[in-house]
Order: sequence, then structure tokens, then C-alpha cells
Amino acid sequence: MARPVQPPARLLSLDALRGFDMFWITGGDALGIAVAKWLGWAWLLHHMEHLPWEGFVFYDLIFPLFIFIVGIVLPMSLRRFTSDPSQAYGRVFRRVALLLLLGWINWGLLQFDVGAMRWPGVLQRIGICYLFAALAVLHLRVRTQALLAASLLIGYWALLSFVAAPGYRAGDLSMEGNLVGYVDRAVLPGTFCCYPNGDNEGLLSTVPAIATALLGALTGAWLMRPITPMAKLRGLLLAGAASLAIGFAWWPLFPVIKNLWTSSYVMVAAGWSLLLVALFYYVIDILGMRRWAFPFVVIGLNAITIYVAQHVIDFPKIATFFLGGVAMLVGPGAGPVVIAAGAIVASWLFLYYLYKSGTFVRV
Repeated sequence: MARPVQPPARLLSLDALRGFDMFWITGGDALGIAVAKWLGWAWLLHHMEHLPWEGFVFYDLIFPLFIFIVGIVLPMSLRRFTSDPSQAYGRVFRRVALLLLLGWINWGLLQFDVGAMRWPGVLQRIGICYLFAALAVLHLRVRTQALLAASLLIGYWALLSFVAAPGYRAGDLSMEGNLVGYVDRAVLPGTFCCYPNGDNEGLLSTVPAIATALLGALTGAWLMRPITPMAKLRGLLLAGAASLAIGFAWWPLFPVIKNLWTSSYVMVAAGWSLLLVALFYYVIDILGMRRWAFPFVVIGLNAITIYVAQHVIDFPKIATFFLGGVAMLVGPGAGPVVIAAGAIVASWLFLYYLYKSGTFVRV
């Protein structure tokens, strides 16, 4: 029997980047909005909120970046199962089941009102993307994974371009007429988010999201190659530039729309994700500048924990309790900045306690 291959050393840059990403989901966005309103920075406010439909801003990168990082870690975490992939099935399916359950609880499962709850969601999409990307990493060669990702993106483009929703023309990507929303309305019970005609984490749009995880897995395989760190960095930069070029070239034919997770959106998000991976890898793992990243590492090591915890613990209320007087003193402009910053500190201290006690909830 072949001996299992030992996984490579953990890349601190990935934990830091995951934490940087989660920072914006768990309070950084509120702080950015408060600062933008206080200082009158319209450009910052523009990038701190999702666009209603077509286009791309910084906040549109946050979710695909997380799924991309999920994909990066897969070749590293599953490498020891190369000789017998079936040994990983229990681990993979347990994690998927837990993510689905947590996602449904987040959206009202315990209220036992099936018709009113939202069945798709962030954690559910992460779980589904993780499942298919993990199976691909376990059973397919890297080249085949790349072909699969390309096939999913091209197939999704063809489906939305040549198949019409009833009552609309083929290729209609409007809020009302897109095929993705029609399928959600026809199949999914309950409520939708975040546009009235479908769900931004619905059924069909999960297909290109799986491609996002696969592109991350290809990046993870590249980082595991026995080449110099600088060669890896050059590859990341080149791949990032190429992905952006493909995404922007595809945009006129297949617009960048986050709610539909269009293929051009996947490529633009992958390009920026690769460049961020390159930046964090260069600064932390090549230059060895690690101390600045510690706050992000603390968040990144318990990313799912803080995502779920913020729905249970009211960190802004905690901040208001301790800093409400200060917020009143500094005035209505800066007051929201104080509360938003206090909420971030409160959530980080919660995660720091878990970090110091060695408590890491991983799914």
C-alpha cells in the first residue's frame, strides 16, 4: 500500500487573506460606510455596497474571494488522501452537511416555517462549492480540473444566452427576464435574496460558483509545485492579469452581474483574488513580514465561527453599551464611526479569546 503524502506547511498568508476577507463581512463594511458618510467620500461608499445589478465594486469581491480561498486549500488539505480518495468522503460530506445545516438555521430553520425561510444562502453555497471542488481535486488531474472549470463557465454562458425564460427572449439578463431567476421562482420555496425576481445564491448560479472554487483549487495546486517562491509569485501575477483580461473581454458579451454570478464576473473576481493572493504571499511568506497580519489571522482561523456568531451576538449593541457616550460626544458625523469600530473590536476580542484558548471551529 502506498504511503500517504504529507501535506505541505500551512501558508500563513492564506489564513491572513481569509481573515482580511471576513473582516469586511463582519463589520469592516459598516465601518467603511460610516467613514465614507462622515468624510463625504462618495467613492468609498460606492465600493462598500453591492451594485443592484451590472458592474463590479470592491464589495462584490468579498464572497467569491472566500470561495476562491476554500478552493486553494483543498489540494493541500486533501493531498494525503491521494492513494485512497474514499478515505476523505466522510470528512467532506460531514463538512458539507454542517455548512448546509448552519446556513438553514441562519435563515429560520428552527422557526419551522418552511414557506417563509430562505433555502439558498452563503453557507449553503460554500458547502456545495466545497463538495464538488473537493471531489474534483480527489479524482481529477489538474488539467482536467481546468477543463471542467472552463466547461462550467462556457456552458453557463451558453445556457443563459440561448435558452429563454418563458415570456422573455433568450439572452435576457435583466432582473425580470433572466433564466436564473425564473428557475428559482419555479423550483425554490420560501423567500429570496437579494433581488425580487430570484435569489442571488440560487440554483443555476451555483454552477459558475463551483468554477470559482475550482479556479481556487488550481491556484492551490500551483502553490504546491516544487518551484521557487518567486516563480510561484510570477505565476500568480500572470494568472491574475490573464483572468482580468478574459473577464473584461467577456463583459460586453456576457455582462458582469454578481446576482447571476455570470462567467465574466467569475473571471474578474478570480483575477482580483489571484492578485490579492500574490500580494499576501509575497509580503507574508516571501518577505516574512507577519506581525501586521496577526489581527487578520485571528479572524481567518475562525472565519465560519464569526460569520455565524454575528447573527447571534449583537456586537454593535455591545459597542453602543460601552462607547455610546463617546459616540455622542464626537457628534453625529463621527459617532457611527466610533460604534462601527467598537463593534469590530468586540468581535475581534471574542475571536482572540477563542484563539488563545485553542478553540477553532472548522467546517
